[in-house]
Amino acid sequence: MKKNLIILLLSLLLLQNSVFAAVIKFVQVTDSHFKAKDKYRVEVLENAVKDINREKDVAFVVFTGDNLDSPHEEYLPEFMKIINKLDIPYYLVIGNHDVFRNNGLSKTHYLEIVREYNFFYKYKKPNYVFKKNGFVFIVVDGAKEIIPGSIGYYKEDTLKWLDKQLKKYKKEPVIIFQHFPLISTKEVNTHEVYQKEKYIDLLDNYDNVISIIAGHLHFNSEIMRNGVYHITSPTLLSEPPVYKVITVTTTKGFSPMIYTELKEVNMDNK
Repeated sequence: MKKNLIILLLSLLLLQNSVFAAVIKFVQVTDSHFKAKDKYRVEVLENAVKDINREKDVAFVVFTGDNLDSPHEEYLPEFMKIINKLDIPYYLVIGNHDVFRNNGLSKTHYLEIVREYNFFYKYKKPNYVFKKNGFVFIVVDGAKEIIPGSIGYYKEDTLKWLDKQLKKYKKEPVIIFQHFPLISTKEVNTHEVYQKEKYIDLLDNYDNVISIIAGHLHFNSEIMRNGVYHITSPTLLSEPPVYKVITVTTTKGFSPMIYTELKEVNMDNK
């Protein structure tokens, strides 16, 4: 009788924990450096889309910048036509290769083209928020459209906007997507973030940010700082081409669990 009571109590505890659990699985594709009419890059992206469509229980895909190899307007519609074949929603981050106002592809125009080719894509600004499965996702823009370069710059007004969002959602688990990583396992001076200390100091004011997920560096890096898991993923054009599957679980009373897996793109897809 006592044994059965213990089992019952344990079951109730597990059930209680499961009620407060939030789970999300999504795919990150970064630095695809797409070029229209470049046979190899077109095939890599097409095959990545086919592979992702075979993944089970994926909520969405996020493309974390440098989606284009260079800011040529004619590249973006072709990129959109391929990723529109995804069976799940997708979200876009702007990278330093994506925009250049003097070349005719400003951030505003970039997003106009995106919305032209995807009626359901509602975001008109490069900084935005979306929610899924009990998680808040914040896209933070650090790209420069006037004088593009490999140094990221999270402007003062961007950080103020981020601070406002983190206050608004301070009781919910937050994951941030951006192109330029703040912290990685290897420093690359040519690909740093300008005055990143301001951003890091802002993060230290909050305890609900689970992870910051970025690209830009073209190599894999995962490192924890002050409870925030900084994930930097390799370019889609790696040898072999790869994307990353990320699963996050939060349970009341426990630290969040993050599981990542690099997946090779099957270049023999039919």
